[in-house]
Amino acid sequence: MGTNIPMSLLPLLATFVRVVDAGSFSAAARQAGSTASATSRQVARLERLLELRLLERTTRRLRLTQAGEEIVAHGRHMLDAAQAALDIGERLQGTPRGSIRMSVPKALGRFVINPLVPEFLRRYPQIDLKLRLDDRHPNLIEDGFDLCLQVTERPPEGLAGRPLLQVRQSLCASPDYLRRAGMPKHPQDLARHSCMALDERADDRFWHFSRGDEQEGVAIGGRYASNHSEARLLLAEEGFGLTCLPDFTAAAALAAGRLVEVLPDWRYRGSYQGAAWLLWRPNRHLPPKLRVLIDYLGERLSS
Repeated sequence: MGTNIPMSLLPLLATFVRVVDAGSFSAAARQAGSTASATSRQVARLERLLELRLLERTTRRLRLTQAGEEIVAHGRHMLDAAQAALDIGERLQGTPRGSIRMSVPKALGRFVINPLVPEFLRRYPQIDLKLRLDDRHPNLIEDGFDLCLQVTERPPEGLAGRPLLQVRQSLCASPDYLRRAGMPKHPQDLARHSCMALDERADDRFWHFSRGDEQEGVAIGGRYASNHSEARLLLAEEGFGLTCLPDFTAAAALAAGRLVEVLPDWRYRGSYQGAAWLLWRPNRHLPPKLRVLIDYLGERLSS
């Protein structure tokens, strides 16, 4: 092997690690702004230079050979070292910089995260933030995100994370609706009311509640349903019935008196509850740009 070959291996090793982490040539190509065929050729060239078979290619998936497992470990060490060098530069310059891609559920982004963005951008003028509001859970590697926010009782394995705030659902209705229909005293009373459900699954129209050791379930009905909490918020304020809303969605309307909390002693046990977890790929050298955003959100939402 010639003396100039080790240097030529570096970009090929980086591509190989990206393919392994992304799980496919096409996903790795999307991250790099390339094509699947060009990415495949780079890995093939690495195999020729090393005179080793690194991947077993099938129609469904890629599988590392024994040599591939060893080589990808060295490639990750190389990328960690490169990231550490960049981090040193940022630290010595004293200014976190770069671009951050972050995915956040729509309502959480609209009501909680986006209002905090202006102060963050003013505090760190050399960081660009690309915020995607999307209720689908992204794959950080395949979709090319640095961070994502997910509301869950248990964060997914294989990711690093930090809980930012607790999320619970509140049963709400407008004062006008409650004057017309009456105030429910017990979860079973909801069967006689107009209720607005999430309506993504069949069991979204069967609401579960708990109070201490008591458990209650009730089949609900109503004229309107939507899988977006802000849409249900608007119809609830207009007096079309009761609905369960994340506390951050309902907070302003409750404070202003446009909505009233119903059955406050009972806890709704449906979906979209737990902690709002900020998640990222495990990395020994977390870039300063990510560290300051993680710390900023933790600081602002700790209360």
